[in-house]
Amino acid sequence: MKKTEEGSRNYHFTSSCARVLPPFECRSDPDFSGAPRPEKFSAKLRAAENRGACGGAGLSSLIFRFPPNFVRHLSTKARRNCSNIGVAQVVAASWSNNPASDGFPPAAAAVDAAAALSPVEVETGDEKEVAVENGCCNGIGVQIDGLSDEKPYSFLSSDGSVAVHAGERLGRGIVPDPITTPVVNTSAYFFKTTAELIDFKEKRHASFDYGRYGNPTTVVAEEKISALEGAESTLLMASGMCASTVLLLALVPAGGHIVTTTDCYRKTRIFIETILPKMGIKATVIDPADIGALESALDKNNVTLFFTESPTNPFLRCVDIKLVSKLCHDKGTLVCIDGTFATPLNQKALALGADIVLHSATKFMGGHNDVLAGCISGSEKLITIVRNLHHILGGALNPNAAYLIIRGMKTLHLRVQQQNSTALRMAKILEAHPKVKHVYYPGLPSHPEHHIAKRQMTGFGGVVSFEVDGDLLTTAKFVDSLKIPYIAPSFGGCESIVDQPAIMSYWDLSQSERAKYGIMDNLVRFSFGVEDYEDVKTDILQALEAI
Repeated sequence: MKKTEEGSRNYHFTSSCARVLPPFECRSDPDFSGAPRPEKFSAKLRAAENRGACGGAGLSSLIFRFPPNFVRHLSTKARRNCSNIGVAQVVAASWSNNPASDGFPPAAAAVDAAAALSPVEVETGDEKEVAVENGCCNGIGVQIDGLSDEKPYSFLSSDGSVAVHAGERLGRGIVPDPITTPVVNTSAYFFKTTAELIDFKEKRHASFDYGRYGNPTTVVAEEKISALEGAESTLLMASGMCASTVLLLALVPAGGHIVTTTDCYRKTRIFIETILPKMGIKATVIDPADIGALESALDKNNVTLFFTESPTNPFLRCVDIKLVSKLCHDKGTLVCIDGTFATPLNQKALALGADIVLHSATKFMGGHNDVLAGCISGSEKLITIVRNLHHILGGALNPNAAYLIIRGMKTLHLRVQQQNSTALRMAKILEAHPKVKHVYYPGLPSHPEHHIAKRQMTGFGGVVSFEVDGDLLTTAKFVDSLKIPYIAPSFGGCESIVDQPAIMSYWDLSQSERAKYGIMDNLVRFSFGVEDYEDVKTDILQALEAI
């Protein structure tokens, strides 16, 4: 060993085959045992003067450098289960530098050997260094006083119990800060003591108890959505319909009254028309732009909630959110806007006056056609009311799905920008095409609520609906002639999707019954993905030429 001085004193314990790793920072291990730890470890190096050769590939010494004022506590558990980074690096080095052909132990034996290593903490004034001395070359290690040799899992008598609890029951090792949010797959959370549980119940300790009531991964997704919507709180659920139905059940009392609009997602309409009446809840259905009808409904009824989409599905009608919010609030009525087609990037419903904004996060938020989820955002007071019922009914979002929502939202602005652009350009082309009778898109001046959309939206969305000049079969031929989009019942993903609502969503109804909802046989709903605009344009034009 030798001492070196470079401005301030540093002690490097080295030998003829020493290798110094680059300095790195490491946080201390969590201590879940509750037992006091010594403030310092006194260490005596017991090593022969001459360590001998290491075969040219051995690891004689590792230097781990920590920043000033860093107090490093190494527990017996940390050293023996390799949760300490230093020990893990010793093991890794022994695997790569000491091949079995040179007489060194294989990987499994290297773990046992490294677990016996004892890092040495040395005070140097400016920084602290931990030296792990020659543990894999000749078996001579560092002796550390003050550490108990008691095995951390001595209370377990069988390998089966050890396999269940080792590395976890007494607390896990180092918890790093990964770039991506970890997926916490658990159905329940434990408490170290009854006192900690009571603190949790009485709001003095922040944690979770049961998976249906919350999950750390899901909370990250909820906070991300709240930030985009400018909301106090967000609640994620298992699907968009789950969010819609739980919200309606939670906020509208038995015998209450709601107002909704003619154009909307069919399953939402079915719930309002067939399920809510069983609880004595009545609904008034109005045209999305009929402000007079809304005022009349508010005057004649004790309306609890005005519930609508904007833009709507599939005709992309727009509600003047600022105006209807004022009218409803003057009568004590809540306003909920389903902004799935808009996304939080194109429209801020809460800032326009709505009380709650709802999304099928399956669509643009997830954005990859690989997850089901729904969410509501609003004030803490209102979201808490819905959350309490949600905890009873279930419909909790799987944490893996929450991770996919988080992942998808990282590219939301990039995807929506491309989808907005492609949809608007294609809407203009379709409107001018001789084989297209009508185009429904709020970005077009011909749209009945274009003036509203311009005022309350920064982009008009990635979905365009239009009517082909033909009947059911002619329209089906157009759809089948497309090569890029998938024929599917969703929208908002990276892949373009097309569907013929008369077949996809209303096939169980007769032609005349479909017509009551404005669903004609030649209607097409096209969700633009993130493909190149020129490719999509070429595909649509060739499909139109095929009919």
